Amino acid sequence: MTEQSLQFELDTILEATNNFSIENKVGEGGFGVVYKGILPNGLEIAVKRLSKSSGQGSLEFKNEVVLLAKLQHRNLVRLLGFCLHAEEKILIYEYVANHSLDFFLFGPAKDVKLDWSSRYRIIGGIARGMLYLHEDSRLRIIHRDLKASNVLLDEEMNPKISDFGMARIVCGSQTQAMTNRIVGTFGYMSPEYAMHGHFSVKSDVFSFGVLLLEIISGKRNTRIFESGYMDLLCYAWTKWKNAEAMEILDSNMVDSSLENEALRCINIALLCVQEDDELRPSMASVVLMLNSYSIALSVPQNPPFVSRKKIKHTTSELLESDNSVCTVWHTDATAITNVDPR
Repeated sequence: MTEQSLQFELDTILEATNNFSIENKVGEGGFGVVYKGILPNGLEIAVKRLSKSSGQGSLEFKNEVVLLAKLQHRNLVRLLGFCLHAEEKILIYEYVANHSLDFFLFGPAKDVKLDWSSRYRIIGGIARGMLYLHEDSRLRIIHRDLKASNVLLDEEMNPKISDFGMARIVCGSQTQAMTNRIVGTFGYMSPEYAMHGHFSVKSDVFSFGVLLLEIISGKRNTRIFESGYMDLLCYAWTKWKNAEAMEILDSNMVDSSLENEALRCINIALLCVQEDDELRPSMASVVLMLNSYSIALSVPQNPPFVSRKKIKHTTSELLESDNSVCTVWHTDATAITNVDPR
């Protein structure tokens, strides 16, 4: 696969998207706007027009495209090519018919109920896609922005991980790196990344754990819960410690859920969001735990809690529940909470 075989002419993209018409716009993120397009051969494509402030040079852009185009997995959105013309940097992906996962969990389609079997299949697909990125592809890729809006669903509601704008390719057996520029989404970021810029395969595992809890509960991690300022992680941890874990489940699917499967997924999610990154399982272990009941699950330790919401309490205030104490610290952009079982 060469740079030449992946390059599209700008005229082809303009024709496919009707000159980037507003009617063809299907999404927008921090790195650009996404349009639906149709090539002359009838193939539907998703065209991501990167913002001019993305900061990546042309050579680095082309090199990264060539590498990412080699990724082939049914749970990843396939990159078909790119267009580089003057200041325009454009990525061309396969078009995925349904909306992103957050649309079904939190958006207008929340009334289109996702039953437990659908959610469990989506969870397994995301896990397999992340395992491929971390261990099974010819590259080792840390996604750095795994979240519900970056998981697309095809016609059969199979998940496809998308948006590699923040992804980092690491070399050989390397599993971690450091950056001075923190990018990503608060609420999904691991504490070591949000606070110190350390990112690794285990920071992706943390994001997967947050996403898993969102899929199970149908609630955003940044939502305010009954306690007043508990986020989803703290809420789930408290329910788990109080032996009330089934209360975490989305009320839309309680009747369709299998209790043992749901409890196992909650346990796995809490293992993924443990504060100590060394205690978090690898994605290979996560896939095994999801697929085999013969594998015993360990007891999770306390997770941290990251939320964009400003909390108007002093750093010494404690949130007490029947079975845990949540301590709140503050930074400029985040509120970080630790839970210690009594």
